[in-house]
Amino acid sequence: QVQLVESGGGLVQAGGSLRLSCAASGRTFSIYAMGWFRQAPGKERKFVAAVNWSGGSTYYADSVKGRFAISRDNAKNTVYLQMNGLKPEDTAVYACAARAEPNPSEYDYWGHGTQVTVSS
Repeated sequence: QVQLVESGGGLVQAGGSLRLSCAASGRTFSIYAMGWFRQAPGKERKFVAAVNWSGGSTYYADSVKGRFAISRDNAKNTVYLQMNGLKPEDTAVYACAARAEPNPSEYDYWGHGTQVTVSS
């Protein structure tokens, strides 16, 4: 099992920045990748960004490319999401997730999420 805890959400004005953190514990040696997803009120959860745990390759949704940056600190078992140039449409609950053995192709492990609110 892998446990995930997010932190760093809050209220920010449009154009501002926030950094989210997600600390993993448990069977962290089994993690293949970690990602961030977000869900706005009344909408489906959407992929934001992901990072491979070993090689560090990163992936982004088109809507956040050039504004958000995902990174990881393997020693701390933590993944970060630096969010710059925030827009009101970025308002959502942001949750981190992990792909790990025994099913590394699916995000089976999820945090509870952290609220990000961007005011106009």
